Parts: sequence; structure tokens; C-alpha cells
Amino acid sequence: MGIKISILGCGWLGLPLAKSLLAKSYEVKGSTTSESKLDVLKNAGISPFQIQLEAHQIIGTIEDFLKETDVLVIDIPPRLRKAISPTLEMTFVNKVKILIPFIEKSGIQKVIFVSSTSVYGDGFPIVEIREETKPNPDTESGKQLVIAETLLQSNSHFKTTVIRFGGLLGDDRHPIKFLTGRTNVENPDAPVNMIQREDCIGIIEKILKYSETSEQHDNWGETFNAVAPQHPTRKAYYHKKAELFNLPLPTFAEDSESKGKIISSEKVETILGYSFQKEI
Repeated sequence: MGIKISILGCGWLGLPLAKSLLAKSYEVKGSTTSESKLDVLKNAGISPFQIQLEAHQIIGTIEDFLKETDVLVIDIPPRLRKAISPTLEMTFVNKVKILIPFIEKSGIQKVIFVSSTSVYGDGFPIVEIREETKPNPDTESGKQLVIAETLLQSNSHFKTTVIRFGGLLGDDRHPIKFLTGRTNVENPDAPVNMIQREDCIGIIEKILKYSETSEQHDNWGETFNAVAPQHPTRKAYYHKKAELFNLPLPTFAEDSESKGKIISSEKVETILGYSFQKEI
């Protein structure tokens, strides 16, 4: 029998990840919030579960989903609006709090939590960010991701590896489509931090494979930043991509001071031995 993986959230990243793991002889369960997507999972060879995490309850057979699982992958983005109630609503954090007792009961030992480089925020001056950099989120989703990471990694019943992805890219997903033709775009000199979906999947698979074969190192409980090693400026990058897609160029606010960060993925490359496959 192969390693059994349960992916909570078979969306833009989770579904292709599940398909890739199946092709590598893992046994995969996958969850979706949509009844109409159950057949999509089933037809791909994924054991389908309809599960909805809410702030005060979980709808669906979460016990069966977690049963006999070797590794749980949590890939449920916060999706919190920028404008939130003055009384801080920990919607995403509460979902994680509700989930944790079920993980404990299941006996799962290993968890991968898909997080975001938004936990670091942006600031002046532009600096390099590493895993030991203290999070300083400036968005509500970033703030709740930091709390969720801590809740999971501080739990003694299982070990959680956190992967902080930044700037997710794919054939069907590119930010130039939202910036094309816009004027007075801020932060022209800020470095971009992005990663292709294929590399997101590759890094998760590397963590799984490395952990199976490594006798001297245990990477469970670690935190990894994961973005491509190229960091052109926003202006240079988006002008290049607009020309590539034959779209109107965005114009930038040249007289404004740029803020941002350069996310280092050196730990992914050195500790995991991962080589990025696709340029951004």
C-alpha cells in the first residue's frame, strides 16, 4: 500500500497536486465544498469528500476524510476581505481551531499547511526576507495565517510543516491580466515574488519524498518560503509580460517611493535540494 495523503481543499493548487500525487502512486483523498465537483475528483481517481469548514462547525464526514491518513495537506485560503468588522473576526483562525481536535483524534502525525508570504507584509526599505524574519502582516488574511501557523506548529499531537508561497502563477492565472492598461500603478521598483504552480507541487512532493527517504534529517515542523529565485522590478516584469501577451502596458507612479520585499527561497534549495523548474 502506498503513502496515504488527504488534501483538504482541492482547488486551484490542491486538485493538480492530487493528480500529480496519484501519478506517483500515492493514495489520495480530496475535499471540495461543492457537490458538483465530487465527480471531478472521482473521475480523476481521487477519493472524494464534500467538506465545508465554518467558523463554528465542520459540515461533512471529516472523520472519514482523515481516517488512515499518513499526511494531511491543508490548502484552504483565508479569502478574507480587506474591509473587515471593527471587532476582529477570526473567521479563518476559528476554522483551524475547529479542525485541530479532529486531526488529533485521527492519529495523523504529519501535516503540511499551505500559507503565504503575505505574513511578512511590505515595508520601507525593501529588504530580503528569510524564514527567521519575524512576520509583520499588514493584511487581515496575513494576520490570521500567522495565528493559524502557530496553532498548528505548536500542537504536540502532530508535526506541521508550513510552506509560505508567494505570487501564485499558472496558465490560467497571471496578475498582468489585472494590471493591463492601468495607470499610476504603485511600487514600480519593488521586486516581484512569484512561483509557478508546477513548482508549488514540486516542493510539496519534495517534502513528502525527502521525509520518506531521509534518515538523518526530519523536516517536519519546519517553515519554508517558496518563490522563484528571479526578482525583477514590478515595472520591468509587468511591461515584459504585457508585451508577451500583446496587452496594453500599465504605467507606473514613477515619483512614488517603492516598498516591498525580496523573499529568499534558499532554504528550499539547500535543505530540500529543490531546483526550480519554471521561470516566472
